[in-house]
Amino acid sequence: MKENNHLPLFGVGPVIVYGQFIITAAAIFLVKKNAHGFGEIHALDIPFLCIGIALIAFGIYLNFNAKVKSKLFQKVAENQLITDGVYAVVRNPVYSAALLGCTGAVFIVNNLLLMIVPVICWIYVTVFLIQTEEKWLADLYGEAYHKYCKSVNRCIPWFPKK
Repeated sequence: MKENNHLPLFGVGPVIVYGQFIITAAAIFLVKKNAHGFGEIHALDIPFLCIGIALIAFGIYLNFNAKVKSKLFQKVAENQLITDGVYAVVRNPVYSAALLGCTGAVFIVNNLLLMIVPVICWIYVTVFLIQTEEKWLADLYGEAYHKYCKSVNRCIPWFPKK
């Protein structure tokens, strides 16, 4: 690890998070403006609403744990690689939280045309992370980061791999 360097406090985070929100909002706007009910399944309104709310709530929980409980900004400023707490189940919980929020919004709107939006957002996040933060972290933390990557998913919260 390089002692005199650390990641920027915000880095590409706002671009990733706000980018997901913009993609989702634009897709919802376009579908609602032009679809005239195409792709809506009203029998699923209640279940999709419940799923959407649950996804958004889980995203808020994940974001809170990543930033507050794990002391994200303090540890970045102190140049510490965070691998415990919520970071033990997903490497990028803040971006995952935004992805869950966008997916929840898509479910709440309940339109089959919008189901592609979470996939587009996931690709967007993955490409940005591979091109930016993952390179920075590998440069800063070397083998410790590579080992961490092998045991924890990038964006989808899951039990640590053995």
